[in-house]
Amino acid sequence: MADSGDSRGSGTTSARRGNLLTRGWRSIREAGTLQLAGTFVMLLLALTIARFSWTLPFTDVATPLTNAAERAFYDLRNYYAADLVEQDDRILMVVYNDQTLINAQKRSPLDRGMLAEALRNLDELEPKAIGIDILFDQPQAEDDELIETLRNMKTPVAVGYANVATNEDDIVYEQQVFLDEFMSRLEGSNARPASIRLDNSFGATRVWPSIEPDLPPLLGRAMLRDAGVDLGRFETYRGAIEYRRSKFEQQAGLDEAEVSEDLFESAAIDLFVDLDPSILPFLKEQYGGRYVLIGGDIVDYDRVETTFSSIDGNVPPGLAVHAEIIAQMLDGKAMNPVPNWAKWAIAVLVVAIAALVALLEWPTRKRAPLLALIFAILIGIPPLLEVRDVDTYGLPAVGWLLGWVLAFTAVTTTARAAGAKQRSFAQGALGKYIPRDIAQAIIDRPELLSLGGEKRAIYVLFSDLEGFTKMSHAIPPEMVAKLLNRYLEMLSKVVLDHGGVIDKFVGDAVVAFWGAPIARADDAERAARAGYAIWQAGEEFRREVAEMDPSLPPIGKTRVGLHYGEAVIGNFGGDTRIQYTALGDSMNTAARLEAANKPLHSSVMASREFAEQSGLDWWRAMGRVQLRGRAKPVDIYEPAPDFPPEDRARLEEASRIAAEDAAKAAALVADVLARHSDDTALQNLQHRMKNLDEGGAYVLG
Repeated sequence: MADSGDSRGSGTTSARRGNLLTRGWRSIREAGTLQLAGTFVMLLLALTIARFSWTLPFTDVATPLTNAAERAFYDLRNYYAADLVEQDDRILMVVYNDQTLINAQKRSPLDRGMLAEALRNLDELEPKAIGIDILFDQPQAEDDELIETLRNMKTPVAVGYANVATNEDDIVYEQQVFLDEFMSRLEGSNARPASIRLDNSFGATRVWPSIEPDLPPLLGRAMLRDAGVDLGRFETYRGAIEYRRSKFEQQAGLDEAEVSEDLFESAAIDLFVDLDPSILPFLKEQYGGRYVLIGGDIVDYDRVETTFSSIDGNVPPGLAVHAEIIAQMLDGKAMNPVPNWAKWAIAVLVVAIAALVALLEWPTRKRAPLLALIFAILIGIPPLLEVRDVDTYGLPAVGWLLGWVLAFTAVTTTARAAGAKQRSFAQGALGKYIPRDIAQAIIDRPELLSLGGEKRAIYVLFSDLEGFTKMSHAIPPEMVAKLLNRYLEMLSKVVLDHGGVIDKFVGDAVVAFWGAPIARADDAERAARAGYAIWQAGEEFRREVAEMDPSLPPIGKTRVGLHYGEAVIGNFGGDTRIQYTALGDSMNTAARLEAANKPLHSSVMASREFAEQSGLDWWRAMGRVQLRGRAKPVDIYEPAPDFPPEDRARLEEASRIAAEDAAKAAALVADVLARHSDDTALQNLQHRMKNLDEGGAYVLG
C-alpha cells in the first residue's frame, strides 16, 4: 500500500495536477506495440480528414460522406452571412419567360427575330454593356437579321459561347461547328464571344468557373472589360461567388401591403419589341447606363442551383448567377482564400489539440466544459471568417470536427487500454493486500488513501503460529520458505475473502484490519468471521504439514487476537519508503490479546468492544484480564458457535458479577465446566475466577 509521492498533501496535489499530461503520455507509452501502431494510423486518418474532407487528396473527387456535410455547412453559413441589400439598379435582366414563349408560340430555339428587335431598341438606351446568355448553336430563319443587328450595335455586346470540351452536357460537335461559324460572322464588330460556362461542382454553382485557355472571357468579365472597368484581382479570380440576399425578401406576404423586391430587376423581352419610339426617352431614363443581361427565365430551362438553394429552395436561372458575378466585380468583393499551408497547419493543430486533451487525466465534470469550448471554437471559426469576407469554400470545417473526434477517440482509447492494463496490474497488486472491490475504489479515487494519517475506528486482527520459529531451526531453509509461503497464502486468502486489509506480515504473524480505507456496514461481522476462519485455516495447515512429511516437527495452533478501537490510518515513512499502515493502542491491544491465548489455553480471543460491534451471538464471556503491559483490564470473549445458549448466559453473568461476588462467579463457571469438562479454556477460566484481583480481573504475568 505504499505511495511514491510526497506525503505532504497539498504539495502532492499540486504536483499531480502539474503532471496530468505526463501521466497521460506515460499511459500511452505503456500501451502495446500493436495498439500504438493502430493509434498512429488513426491519427494519420484524422489528419487526412481534417485536411481533405472536401475532396480526396490531390484530386477533385468528392470525399465520401464528409463532402456532403461540408457543402451543407458551407451553404448554411454562407446564407446567413450574406449581405442584405436593396435591389441592384446597376444590372437589368431582359428575359424570355414562359409567357413570352406562349405569346411567340415558339419555344426552342428562342425567337431570334424578337431578340434582334430588342437589341436595336436597347442600343438606343445606351447601356454600358450587353451580355447574351444564349447559345446560337443551330440555324434559324432570323439569323441574318440578328447578325446584321449585332454588327451594327454601338453598345459592346458579349455573345454567349461554349465548346464541347468544357460543356459536353450542353453542346455537341455539330452545334459547336455552327456556333463557331456564327461567331466568325461577327468579327470586326462590337459583338464578341464570351463564355457562359458555370461551375456546377458538387451539384451547385458556388464558385467562379476556371479560366480555360480555349474559351473566351467569362460573360461578366467580357462585359466589364468592354465597359472600361479595371477588373484587378478579378482578372484571374477563381474563388467563391459572393451571393447576396434581398433586403426585403423576408417581408413578403406579411399582409395585403406586402413588400417584396427581387435582387435584380427583370423585364420581359416583350417590353422592348414593337416599341413606340415616343417612350424610348422614358425607358432610357429608367434603364440607361446599366449592364444588360439577356437570357431565359423559363421554368424548366437553364435553372441553376446555388449556394442558397439548399436553404431557401430557390433555383434561379443561370442569367441571375451571371448577374451576381457582375455585381461582385463591381463591388470589388474578391474574397480572400485560405492558403493551403494554413489548412495544413490548422489540420495539424486540431489533431494535436485532440491528442493533448485526450491525454489530460481530468474527470468528466472538468473535461466537459473544455470540450464544449473547443467544439464551439471549431464550429464558430468558419462563420466568423465568412462574415470577414474570407473565402471558406473548401475549408474543411466539418473535417476539423470529425478529425478532432477521431484523434481524441484514438488517443483516449489507447490511454484507456493502457490504463486498463495498469489498473488491472494495480488491482492485482493491491488485491494481494486488500479486497478487490476496495482496490478498485482506491484506483478510481486515490484520495481515499490520505497522505499522512487520519484517526479511524477499525477492527484489528493479529494472528501467530505457535511453534513455527522452533520448527524453522530444525528444517532446511528451503522447506521453511515453502511452508511459510503456504501458510501465509492460506491466511491471506481468508482475510481478503472477508474484505479485510492486510497490514503486514511479521514472520509467520499476520496483521489485518477492517474499516479503512473504506468503511462498510458489515466490517465488524466480516472481521469476526475472519478471525474464526483464520484459526480454522491454521488447523488445516497443521493437517497439510503432517500429511506432507510425518518426520517434520509438529506445528502448533494458530492464535488470533481481535480488538475494536481507534487508530491512526495512513501513509507513514520518509522520502525513500512509505507504507500504508495503522498505528495506535488498538493495534497493541489486539497483539496482546493474541499473545494472551497461550496462557488462557484458547485459540481466538476478542475484546468486549469487538464482540459487541460484531452483532454475532456466538461469543462466550471469558472473564476479565489485565494484559501484559496494559494498565486497564479487558473483558474478553471467545467465539464458540456451537456452545449452548444457556451456558453462554451463565458465563456472561459470571463475568459481570466477578468483581462483586467472586465466589458466585466461580460457582457459575464450575457449573458450566461440569457439562464441558474437556474444555481447556473453561478450565483456565475456573482457575482465574479463583485468583482475581480487587477489580475482578486476572493479571496475566
